[in-house]
Amino acid sequence: MESRMNSPVTIVPNLAHALQDLGVSLFASADQCGLPKRTLFLAYLRASQINGDGVCVDLHSRNALSAGDTAERVRTVPAWRESPDFTEAERAALALCEAMTRLSDRPDPVPDDVYREAARHYGEQALATLIAGIAVGNLYNRLNVATRQKANVPAG
Repeated sequence: MESRMNSPVTIVPNLAHALQDLGVSLFASADQCGLPKRTLFLAYLRASQINGDGVCVDLHSRNALSAGDTAERVRTVPAWRESPDFTEAERAALALCEAMTRLSDRPDPVPDDVYREAARHYGEQALATLIAGIAVGNLYNRLNVATRQKANVPAG
């Protein structure tokens, strides 16, 4: 399968800059409130897996590894519930990510128990950063999936 078109990020005037500014804001906020970057990368990775975005799966796997995560944890993100390798806070972030990514899968897309568990582990700014980050990750996924963007992964 080939890409349908170049990424809208490269075509729509100022979109790349706007999205880059969002990323800068999110990671500055994460630094400010103590939200681990690798938690954001795990959430981005999980959303990308759910949405079938190979570009972002590749990118966020690499980002998680660069942020100090282990290859084993990155590989087990799809089975985070069954893996002992994730903290309670990371599990809460991944549950929130799945709920926010699968909005149409249930009548109450982000149930109170999922939200409360995330709020138990993250302060207001960290939770807001996580929610905004998951939303931005889903935005990228939708752009990439709609246009069938391909990861530039070297063979071998």
